[in-house]
Amino acid sequence: MSEMQIQNVLQQMRQLSQTSGVQNTQPAQPAREPQRAGGVDFQNVLTESLRGVNQVQQEATALQTRFELGDENVSLPQVMTAMNKSSIAFEATNQVRNRLLNAYQEIMRMQV
Repeated sequence: MSEMQIQNVLQQMRQLSQTSGVQNTQPAQPAREPQRAGGVDFQNVLTESLRGVNQVQQEATALQTRFELGDENVSLPQVMTAMNKSSIAFEATNQVRNRLLNAYQEIMRMQV
């Protein structure tokens, strides 16, 4: 997966976490300075993406539980949509992890 494709996946994960409708209840953390001029701190981007995926999964689980308990305000299509969003977000995260692991292994194989 090229760097452009990874950036697209990360952007989609951010959009997914923003459209999930769940607000972040964790206290705000101070922003860290980028490590290079004009760049993005990769650690922060990755951490926020993982938090977003976790949030989507928790929302889907909560909707599923409410539906199973007979909440009349939760419909089956809502549950299925939330579960599919959760599944897609997890799969995208898994693909990014695989690509990062492959890149790390390739770097480690390089001779200095």
